[in-house]
Amino acid sequence: MKNNHRRPQVPDLEMMEDPWRIFRIMAEFVDGFEELKSIGPAVSIFGSSRIPRGHTYYKAAEKTAELLVKAGYAIITGGGPSIMEAGNKGAAKAGGRSIGLNIDLPFEQIPNTYINHLVRFHYFFCRKVCFVKYAKAFVIFPGGYGTFDELSESLTLIQTQRMDKFPVILYGSQYWKGVLDWLKDTVLKEGCIEPKDLDIMQIVDTPQEVVKNIRKFYAKKKNR
Repeated sequence: MKNNHRRPQVPDLEMMEDPWRIFRIMAEFVDGFEELKSIGPAVSIFGSSRIPRGHTYYKAAEKTAELLVKAGYAIITGGGPSIMEAGNKGAAKAGGRSIGLNIDLPFEQIPNTYINHLVRFHYFFCRKVCFVKYAKAFVIFPGGYGTFDELSESLTLIQTQRMDKFPVILYGSQYWKGVLDWLKDTVLKEGCIEPKDLDIMQIVDTPQEVVKNIRKFYAKKKNR
């Protein structure tokens, strides 16, 4: 006798989770937008989470943030240690808005103590949208893969005209020289970018130059 009894199908738990994940993503965007909507003009500072306190780049990030607050900007960082901490420290020292967009990681990233406005994220892409949406400029200090990811994101959005051009400032010519040489001598030479794409970035070596370049960009834009 033939057995027509079929084994009941077990629902794919991962597929069941996907629609609910969408609501979590939506909630993360809503919370982020709500938290940041009133911060005013801001500058996002990026850089390594491994550079020690007292390092030249740490001190430069702290001073840069301090000068930017005095110039009327809030400071946004990734909320973690090292360059991020330095940015928040400089902002807090100057009495400004010191914002940290912290991310949940397999190894816990503890928010630094200089943040006075903390926003937590689970998804990197939600966090990156907020970095871009609320920033008038990006200041990129020496860093690793995460820093390169944020730099690449800004360059791509500006190059493809998905967002208006804004200052993307690389701090530390000695650190970034190899990257810029590769872009000019290899990427540009092979025709993978155009000469104008190199103009998206500026490179500086002092905190004062950071502020000067941002002011110059917006003064020029205002007079157009």
